[in-house]
Amino acid sequence: MIHLRVVSPAEVTEALVPVLRAEPAVMNLCVLRAAVSNPDGDAVQFDVPQGLADEVVARLRGFGVDQRGSIVLENVDAAVSTLADRVSARRVRFQQSMPVWVEVEARIRRGGTYPPSWFALLVIAGLIGAVGILTNSQILIVGAMVVGPEYGAILSLAFGVTRRDRTRVGRGAAALAVGFGLAVVGALVLALVIRWADQVPEAYALGIRPVSHLIDSPDWFSVIVAVLAGMVGVISVTESLSSTLIGVFISVTTIPAASDIGVSLAFGDGSQAWGSTLQLLLNVTVLAGVAVAGLPAQRAIWRRAARRQRTRRLTT
Repeated sequence: MIHLRVVSPAEVTEALVPVLRAEPAVMNLCVLRAAVSNPDGDAVQFDVPQGLADEVVARLRGFGVDQRGSIVLENVDAAVSTLADRVSARRVRFQQSMPVWVEVEARIRRGGTYPPSWFALLVIAGLIGAVGILTNSQILIVGAMVVGPEYGAILSLAFGVTRRDRTRVGRGAAALAVGFGLAVVGALVLALVIRWADQVPEAYALGIRPVSHLIDSPDWFSVIVAVLAGMVGVISVTESLSSTLIGVFISVTTIPAASDIGVSLAFGDGSQAWGSTLQLLLNVTVLAGVAVAGLPAQRAIWRRAARRQRTRRLTT
């Protein structure tokens, strides 16, 4: 269930409230006249099932509430109400799982912000990955994948492409370039220090590098995994499946590739560094491409489901 807090100009409220009252799925409607300032207006609050939130927001925008007032959405974790149970029971299959696209877009926009901590996490992930490569530790490689925040930037870039927002695309691309560049430099410096201190693990020094060889050898399986991970990523973000999203982080070779570039350069292995560069570019490109195609496709699928739902509601 979604709770909406709306600030509506007084003249808009007169037309808006009857529309909301006529919708059986609108519950707990509360109107407080002249109760809000900055922006000035009436406070209108109500609850709707998740599957109807986008439709209601579209109606509010039709009244110009988003321009002259405000619309705030909040998720309701639990509602103890017989009315709410009855309304939910009348909903069609899967409606409670329908994404609220206003929230989805806000989530993607948040992922497209790049404070200093974002770059710090990318560098730290690169350092963890470098240690994992030197010690042939797959556990540390997985840890580095989880720490890395790059998927939010990739998704924001893809969202910018679908909206033809050059500024968002440019910011995302620049953040990824700078962030991965810093991760490579961090891994390079760490590997040089370890080499200077003569602390290189024996297996790595002898050329026994199974983790590194896996990273710097992109093939068709890399493409398949990146495509599947990209699909899971789109579904996870649109449907708020945070546990599934973690699987995306540990499925794609982005941070490990950046780490391997730095480590390979520190040990003078140009071919290995080049292979990891290709791996990094492949994964970022495929993830972005899948998101560019997947976000509109996911929205189209749910829109079709919503239209079928409205048709059923009108015929019953």
